[in-house]
Amino acid sequence: MKISLVIPTLDAGTLLEEVLAAIDRQPNVADVEKIAVDSGSTDGTVDRLVAHGFETISIDKSTFDHGLTRDLAIERCSGDIVVLLTQDATPTDTEWLPALVSCFDDDHVGAAYCRQIPRDDCNPFIARRLREWTAGKTERVVQRLASDQTLGSLQPLERLQLCAYDNVAGSVRRSIWEQFKFGKRPFGEDVAFGKKLIEHGYSIVFEPRSAVVHSHNRSPIEEGKRIYCDHQNLRDLFDVHLMPTWESFEGAVEWGQREYAKIVDELDLEPDERAALHRWARDYAKWASLGMYLGANSHQLADGEHGAFFRFLDRELHAGI
Repeated sequence: MKISLVIPTLDAGTLLEEVLAAIDRQPNVADVEKIAVDSGSTDGTVDRLVAHGFETISIDKSTFDHGLTRDLAIERCSGDIVVLLTQDATPTDTEWLPALVSCFDDDHVGAAYCRQIPRDDCNPFIARRLREWTAGKTERVVQRLASDQTLGSLQPLERLQLCAYDNVAGSVRRSIWEQFKFGKRPFGEDVAFGKKLIEHGYSIVFEPRSAVVHSHNRSPIEEGKRIYCDHQNLRDLFDVHLMPTWESFEGAVEWGQREYAKIVDELDLEPDERAALHRWARDYAKWASLGMYLGANSHQLADGEHGAFFRFLDRELHAGI
């Protein structure tokens, strides 16, 4: 099978050199077609990509879309399998690419994704959360509907778990992508793509032998913005609706501040670091809960009495995501 590799970029900085060097260490990488879509970088990102053998496609930053931009790059590819990577996800070893590609030995597999390991400087609370998330696990999973199941017969969170797919570091079979392209998606294009595959009887594989180092240290407000976009998406795709009322939001904040404090206390931290993380976790409980509430209820709020304000808020919360 011929392999292509796609990376969307924008001012990736010096970390990109680490990512590209790790790609260069993969077996048979000279045979891999490498395509990048750059949204107007001014920090030398394009020069770094070209020096490592990438063909670059330049687009205006204002036209970037998580789904359409990846479709643009894949259209340019000629590989049977297209590997998707972000500019800040560093392959851990030389098994990353071979293990990911090996998932497609089964003709039913339409997509595969790999394990994500937090960076050493990752906020320890977020690092724990990432390890408990689907792409943080250590056991291989093949996601596919059973013969007696339909997606609609499952509970919302079961649907989400079955369709989970992450193209921070993932891959697609091009022939199947041609049937179910990402399409225009400002956020969550990967899990929406995963839903299409599962609905049509294909498999998605989580392969932990393939791993990247990837995490972000965001403020509680920044986390809340992403959670808003995420839960808006999950309500639309799977009817995941964890906080239907303002009272449930208030209860979630109270629960989160209590439980997250316990998690912080379980971590082996110096007193000053523990105190700072307690403050972060208290704010995170508030902003994460608000993101869940507003995101899942965004359509009703946009159509309600104060719809103009919530439509404005929606645009602001999507900005830069």
